[in-house]
Amino acid sequence: MMQSIYGYTLDMLKEYMISLGEKPFRSSQIIEWLYRQKVRSFDEMTNISKAFIERLKADFDLDLLECVTKQESADGTKKFLFRLKDGNLIETVLMNNEYGYSACVTTEVGCNMGCVFCASGMKKKLRNLETHEIVLQVLTASLLTNINISHVVVMGIGEPFDNYDNVIRFIKILNEPKGLEIGARHITVSTCGLVPKIYEYSEFPLQVNLAISLHAPTNEIRNQIMPINKSYPIEILMKAIKDYIDRTNRRVTIEYILLQGINDTVYAANELANLLFGLNVYVNLIPYNEVKEKPYKRSKKEDMVKFFDILKKRKINVQLRREQGSDIDAACGQLRSKHIS
Repeated sequence: MMQSIYGYTLDMLKEYMISLGEKPFRSSQIIEWLYRQKVRSFDEMTNISKAFIERLKADFDLDLLECVTKQESADGTKKFLFRLKDGNLIETVLMNNEYGYSACVTTEVGCNMGCVFCASGMKKKLRNLETHEIVLQVLTASLLTNINISHVVVMGIGEPFDNYDNVIRFIKILNEPKGLEIGARHITVSTCGLVPKIYEYSEFPLQVNLAISLHAPTNEIRNQIMPINKSYPIEILMKAIKDYIDRTNRRVTIEYILLQGINDTVYAANELANLLFGLNVYVNLIPYNEVKEKPYKRSKKEDMVKFFDILKKRKINVQLRREQGSDIDAACGQLRSKHIS
């Protein structure tokens, strides 16, 4: 059966070449055509023999994702709704930053984590995305906009560590020097706290970044908004984070969405400072993109600033993230939810 070539790492293509009696270096040539030249036909690969091109055509396709709709914000944020071959819909976002464009990719059709404030979990997980379906989000968005994507965050719909093997292969394809060549330190994977996978991820040889969707400093608060905490409470999660930092000597990003009256109090700020003091972490305070189906509200500006100031005074490395895409369906999963029943 024909497969997408975009799910193949360089090593997998080498194995394919060897199995057919071809020279292994052909795999590097193909990778360059796919990701450097971004060809849309095998026939454009002029340094590959015509006979072998016919074999490639028989075994692989070069299909992109179908773009159902695209939204663009005044700040340059671009949000895509893509249709997969089985008809399922996923979201991808391009964000315009000072250092260039970053792509936020989806890893699952739906999400089972059930974070109560999140639009992604309003539709339960149907399946994992295959590697090529994650790769194609980056490639299709780049081709549709003629934008060179320099950074990737794995923070879209789904829990990346619940689709671990495909996400790891995706990272290897992104990082391939002869391909997209996105540096490991320009790739960030976010998890809501699947502790066993954090330990496994600490053994991954590439220096890819880790972000933890924490969103609460105590079990009492986190149990209310994130069901994963009942399986892996904060003390167990923090032990895994400390182990990761010790093993990798890398800083961990702590993501913290500010919800009015839930986790944005002076008490919560001080508890968060107590929890994180002395650790090599960076706190990203995130204004909440409200979801009309959810009762949660964005923190007031003065409460966000007060929360930030407390962390800063307590010597916690922190930033209050600027809003992006607030004039479109900014919350992860919102656009998809509009198009499915």
